[in-house]
Amino acid sequence: MSGSDDFARAPHARGRGAVGEDEAVRWLEAQGFAVVERNVRNHAGEIDLVAQEGETLAFVEIKARATDSYGPAIAAVPPSKQRRIARAASLYLAMSRWDGPCRFDVLGLDGEPGGGWRYTLIRNAFAAA
Repeated sequence: MSGSDDFARAPHARGRGAVGEDEAVRWLEAQGFAVVERNVRNHAGEIDLVAQEGETLAFVEIKARATDSYGPAIAAVPPSKQRRIARAASLYLAMSRWDGPCRFDVLGLDGEPGGGWRYTLIRNAFAAA
């Protein structure tokens, strides 16, 4: 069974989100990212994934869709969501010892008709306002 099949069969949004995030982590690690933290929550918001690529800390928003009926997964990060992620990242940075470069990435996982995923990573997808 493929990851996108598991995703489509998950009984609720939280279960689908966990399947998508697990698949995303595996793919990002294969691309050379080192996962720092998952599902970071603070009073400013939530960050799906904090990962390091080289000398850069990336705050990664993960979106997964079983089909493209409503467009690609990466299109599901509107400006309001970007602002919440940026606020949560600012608080995260204020509470951490990180002083290097950082950016906001979006990783879309779109289910393929035969199973499996099509991955779309946009580095520097948006900037903090």
